[in-house]
Amino acid sequence: MEEILFEPVITVEDVRKAEEVLIEYRSEKAELDNRLIANEKWYRLRHWEEMRQGKKQSDPEPASAWLLNCIANKHADAMDNFPKPYVLPREESDTEDAQMLSDILPVILEQNEYEQVYSDVWWSKLKGGTGVTGVFWNSSKHGGLGDVDIRKIDLMNLYWEPGITDIQSSRNVFYVKSVENDVLTDIWPFLNGKLTGGRLADAEYEAGRKSTEKSVVVDWYYKKRINGCERVHFVKFVCGQLLYASENDPKYRLRGYYDHGQYPFVFDVQFVEADSPAGFGYIDVCKQPQMYIDRLNQVILKSAMLSASPRFFIRSDGAINEQEYADWSRDFVHYQGGSSPQDSIKQIDVRGVDGSLLSILKGKIDELKETSGNRDFSQGASSAGVTAASAIMALQDAGGKLARDMLKSSYRAFTRMCNLIIELIRQFYDEPRCFRITGDGNARRFVRFSNARIRMHAQGEFGVDMGLRAPVFDIRVRAQRSQPMLLLKKNELAKEFYQLGFFRPENAQQALICMEMMEFEGKEEMKEQISKIAREHQESIGMQESMMKMARILDAQNGTDIANGLQAAFEIG
Repeated sequence: MEEILFEPVITVEDVRKAEEVLIEYRSEKAELDNRLIANEKWYRLRHWEEMRQGKKQSDPEPASAWLLNCIANKHADAMDNFPKPYVLPREESDTEDAQMLSDILPVILEQNEYEQVYSDVWWSKLKGGTGVTGVFWNSSKHGGLGDVDIRKIDLMNLYWEPGITDIQSSRNVFYVKSVENDVLTDIWPFLNGKLTGGRLADAEYEAGRKSTEKSVVVDWYYKKRINGCERVHFVKFVCGQLLYASENDPKYRLRGYYDHGQYPFVFDVQFVEADSPAGFGYIDVCKQPQMYIDRLNQVILKSAMLSASPRFFIRSDGAINEQEYADWSRDFVHYQGGSSPQDSIKQIDVRGVDGSLLSILKGKIDELKETSGNRDFSQGASSAGVTAASAIMALQDAGGKLARDMLKSSYRAFTRMCNLIIELIRQFYDEPRCFRITGDGNARRFVRFSNARIRMHAQGEFGVDMGLRAPVFDIRVRAQRSQPMLLLKKNELAKEFYQLGFFRPENAQQALICMEMMEFEGKEEMKEQISKIAREHQESIGMQESMMKMARILDAQNGTDIANGLQAAFEIG
């Protein structure tokens, strides 16, 4: 069979044009990059470098951690509500596949150490206002079999079209990374002697880190309409040298690199901006109160240091021996003349810190707490008169609106990420994979799964072609809560239901009506269990009635007393 040769679509000239676009995107994003670098200094308590603006000074530079404590508490809220995906079918015929995906998605996340990725993305979200997760297909995983690859993306290394609000609306997306030259030449030997830096060598990628022994490798994603459908393509290049282009690959030329047609980057934004897919975070909001807290602390500490180190006025023609006066080990200090020593030397009075200054400092601390929603109750502290655990928990719940809003935003991003994972499974899981599923009670089972049932396939009835169909699924996210107080609240609610007789079969109808007016986590599962108990009870009553009817017939025919025995047994049971 004669091999079909394809002319390359992407050439070195296209790479040069892409470099020009990247440089343009980088210049438009410079303000955001500078803000991210400054925010990292505030997070590391090195913000005096920003506040003094390079000027050296001998005054104390206190760096209190009120802002860091705020960020740490927000991060703790996120980790206490680590998400877990549940896949729901849109058609009844896809129920089995949805259940299978619900089982294997957590395994894929665990294999990618997603808890660490989730934590890192949240740190980026809180510090810079935007956390980005990358969902890729890594063909080198599992010995070349390939699998989903989930990574935290550094926003400093990601570039998009200026003025857009959704990353999927950008014509091009660039992800850059500095890689050692010897690593590149090992993978692509033809690069030997060609890694001269190129036009991107002066770019301060990766938060300002540069190295002469590294080169900037660019992953270029762009969208293109093919046969009326939007496809995403992928190009990798370094120093003007083309390494790979999906449009030059016959396997992907017409279908695109990813079938889902989206960029593999999921943005999770803290506070939304009007003209950018990135946002701003708590450091941007709270750095001003933190700055004044530290400046006021600087004044207080400077005053304390001056008070602890007394200074003196000395007359130039005075008769005091200064060396002996300054030496505290001497018992005697000589002076000349008939005048009193007090006429020649006088201590400099240092004014103490005014009480109003301390009030202003406390007000700034309270301002930072209120602005960030990081009140004392959210950290477990209580004010006078509030000591009951239920009251403290109620105040924590009422003050947790900001945390819940952040979590909903994060769960929406998590849903988009899970949809990308399912689409990668649909496209690349041609070979069956084995997964270990851990169920209730740590029961283990091993399943094999491929994309045979969920990929696009033909459908029809009675020999009539009805086109192509691919199952579509919905993602529901639940929190794997690890908060002891919430667990205690749930346990208390279960005991209260038990005491009120909600689990008695004869009370099922009243219990369901009562629960319909209530709102709590797990309500639907609880209603299903009560309904199941009621159904089983009705079935048991029906079976008993049938058995009693048969027993009476036998007693009438044979003169036995089976019915009374059964009745007694039922009453005991």
